[in-house]
Amino acid sequence: MTKSSRVVTPAVKFILSRICRIDAADMKRVPKTGPIIVVMNHVNFLEVPLLYSFLFPRDAIGIIKRETWDNPIMGALADSWQAIAIDREGSDLSAMRKALEVLDRKGLLLIAPEGTRSGDGRLRKGHGGVVQLALRSGAPILPIAHHGGERFWANLKSVRRTRFAFRVGEPFVLEPPSGNGDGAAGGVARSVPRSVRAEMVDAIMNRISILLPEWQRGEYPDPENASTRCLRFVSLG
Repeated sequence: MTKSSRVVTPAVKFILSRICRIDAADMKRVPKTGPIIVVMNHVNFLEVPLLYSFLFPRDAIGIIKRETWDNPIMGALADSWQAIAIDREGSDLSAMRKALEVLDRKGLLLIAPEGTRSGDGRLRKGHGGVVQLALRSGAPILPIAHHGGERFWANLKSVRRTRFAFRVGEPFVLEPPSGNGDGAAGGVARSVPRSVRAEMVDAIMNRISILLPEWQRGEYPDPENASTRCLRFVSLG
């Protein structure tokens, strides 16, 4: 955590709390210690500073697109929060290494598996980078969903406060089905078939979807009936 973040984060929380009505009661369920991969939906710019604000003072580091630094204000916030820049055009080994270092020091790693903003709030298809990180690190995954932010700009133009809510789901670890992987948990990389990795991505996204209103579930409309055979639910204390 940087010195600037100790000033910036409370200030951001104060400002956003004045223009949004925020239901963050569920955020108390986020453990205060231990390595965790937080997966979330990505609607617009709003959820990132809000998430940092309500995780503070935990050591939370997000993976964000390199283009964020093209905006001076957002780039300054990203620097304050020590965000990891990722090149979305290909495999970014440097970003992967930095992400694993966050988990190795028992920090929170924040990832939006959709890889881009939806804008309308409807969940898009997830990408597989989070699976690789989870299998290599052995870290548990904690889904956090949010809704309400999709109306932020319209509300701002109408001088209305935006109702924004966080929902925290059940934590789990990824485990390849019997006969579909090798290696061991706790930091040893596993090799699993591409089809199993795709199943794991869908399982992760469905754990986000189940926390959202039905209209917002998008590509994952029936999470209650989705397979969880690659997931082992755990208690994080």
